[in-house]
Amino acid sequence: MSSPSPSGSAAGQLALQAVDFAYADGRSIFRQLSLTVTPGEFVVLLGPSGCGKSTLLNLLSGFIQPDRGTVSIDGEAVRPEMDALGYVFQSPNLFPWLTVLDNVRFGLRMRGDLTPAAQQQRARQYLALVGLADAAEQFPHQLSGGMRQRVALARALAPEPKLLLADEPFGALDAITRRHLNEELLRLWSQLGQTVVFITHDIDEAVFLADRVVVLGRAPQGIDTQLTVDLPRPRSFATTPRLPRFLACREQLMDRIAHVMERAV
Repeated sequence: MSSPSPSGSAAGQLALQAVDFAYADGRSIFRQLSLTVTPGEFVVLLGPSGCGKSTLLNLLSGFIQPDRGTVSIDGEAVRPEMDALGYVFQSPNLFPWLTVLDNVRFGLRMRGDLTPAAQQQRARQYLALVGLADAAEQFPHQLSGGMRQRVALARALAPEPKLLLADEPFGALDAITRRHLNEELLRLWSQLGQTVVFITHDIDEAVFLADRVVVLGRAPQGIDTQLTVDLPRPRSFATTPRLPRFLACREQLMDRIAHVMERAV
């Protein structure tokens, strides 16, 4: 079986330029926010609750529109139905009446550019990539929480998007499963080459995954600081957290989060 790869170019460039956003009640979340994510980069958004991480991801996905400024992928304004976008939510959000295979096929069916046989083949390829080839005919209720989240990841990857957005996808899992899926996500990312923007509250997870960590301040501050994580890849929880550079990055981020929290008091 040949390995899947994203359609067209391997990854997309994401750009926010001078974005303002406020809720209907007038509460400002971002003012003049600008951020560029380069093709193939793994960026993690980190910050306390209420800083706008999920709002930012919704702007990146086109689920909500900025009041001012632009959000684009490769120069094209984002919209939710773009083939270039994949999205993994905090909960798997699988259809309980569909098999695992048909859940992964769902986005491919909606897109409509593949025959049913090609959809099946693509879905099986991605189930194999996440280690669930043998679960194709099972239903979501027959799977563990970690397995359901792997199905959700396969579903997001099967349309082969240029950009993968992930909103704390492993936050509800136990620590052992979460670490395993962190390693699996990095393996898939290194193989498939998508640009990734990933939200977490967990500093260790941020350092382990990221090329760059973007720390958000309290709304409407936007970006408080950015940290390049120059750790060697591939990474493993057996070795990477013991590296002096990992510990230094962790310490820097803990200090910045503490600073953000102090400013909010």
